[in-house]
Amino acid sequence: MPIPDIPGVKADRGLAEQFRAEVAHLLGRRNNNFPGAQPVSFARKHLRELMEHDYYLCEKTDGIRCLLYFTNDGPNEIHYLIDRKNDYYFVPNLHFPRHDDPSYQTFHTGTIVDGELVYDQEPGGLKLRFLVFDCLAIDGKSQTEKPLDKRLGYFRTLVMKPWEELFVRRHPEERQFLPFELVFKEMSFPYALSWMFDVKLPDLKHGNDGLIFTCKETPYIFGTDEKILKWKPAHENTIDFRLRLGDFPPLVANGNTGGGGGGGGPDFDAKPNFDLMVFHNKGDYRAFAPLHVTDDDWEVLKSVAQQLDGRIVECYKDAAGRWRFKRDDRGRPHFRDDKHEANHVSTVDKVLESIDDAVSKEDLTRSEQRIRDAFKRRQAERERRAKEEEAMRRMREEKRKRESVGGGGEAGGVAYNNGEPADKRLKPEPS
Repeated sequence: MPIPDIPGVKADRGLAEQFRAEVAHLLGRRNNNFPGAQPVSFARKHLRELMEHDYYLCEKTDGIRCLLYFTNDGPNEIHYLIDRKNDYYFVPNLHFPRHDDPSYQTFHTGTIVDGELVYDQEPGGLKLRFLVFDCLAIDGKSQTEKPLDKRLGYFRTLVMKPWEELFVRRHPEERQFLPFELVFKEMSFPYALSWMFDVKLPDLKHGNDGLIFTCKETPYIFGTDEKILKWKPAHENTIDFRLRLGDFPPLVANGNTGGGGGGGGPDFDAKPNFDLMVFHNKGDYRAFAPLHVTDDDWEVLKSVAQQLDGRIVECYKDAAGRWRFKRDDRGRPHFRDDKHEANHVSTVDKVLESIDDAVSKEDLTRSEQRIRDAFKRRQAERERRAKEEEAMRRMREEKRKRESVGGGGEAGGVAYNNGEPADKRLKPEPS
């Protein structure tokens, strides 16, 4: 499945800086860097983590990670996609109605959602969709301090449901004019692993390269989040390096090789050495390992007919322990032109730990019953505590009524948050 390009018009430097400052202020941050959370690679120790804390499970979509920023220009709503490079792309013809306006004319501003742009394969061709998996702010209020289930609950109630009511139920014919459709990414129980591998993944309409486990109990973290776990099959466990070309071999001075002989100069048809560089600090890249390039690989690299030196390329470690470039759907190197920098050395260390201490699909499915049992125990304990607290509340209320003079007033109602608990919206447990 092809990876989509980001639609829209890229904002110039000055305008982008203005938006970066707005977003930082909205989120209560002191810097203007890309605020998106980043996962860590799944290692064996994380099996215990899934047994001790509540997580959501979803498939890892192979698309373009973006934030979607809702703001306004005077009376008009405007929307920008924000990529990993922290560049802003104006996307016209989007409308996100508010939940409290029956006319569906008013719109959200000061809102940021996190998601993935992806092509879905439909009978009529490819359909561009934005899969939302988190929410950072709604209508000028940061949601990042709330746990994930509350963030998703607010998003579903305040943003997703009004959009679905307008564009899915009332005016579905209008969706064809949208640059992309909004979709809430399905979340499952963390122990629904066999169902995920056997039912969900084979039925996907888009590319997939693993699983994501996200803790439902914790706030949104800017940058690396140790509570977002990225599991990939061994062949998909990759690192993004900066590619550095070494010297080309010299021409052989016999008149019959490479660029036609003559000797002395470099033979640009011959295969050079390739170094994979790791990002340590700003401007500080250090050699990590050679890139293993076969003769066939070299022909593929030449066929790209683009600059290779300095590009960020996704690589995997083969069975012989050699680093190879990952190929895209066309068999070409998967260059990460959506990123300014290669993976930081700290990320590289975590991926290497994940590779050396790899957790297989079979390891996951063997653990699902223990994950389920632990999840159910925590759930039962929460329900027990909730019943005790409710009983205590009622006892206090009855005591207050008895002690009040003249009968007192009516008991106050239980306060509910906006948005149903996210657990109620999870996919049914697999049978």
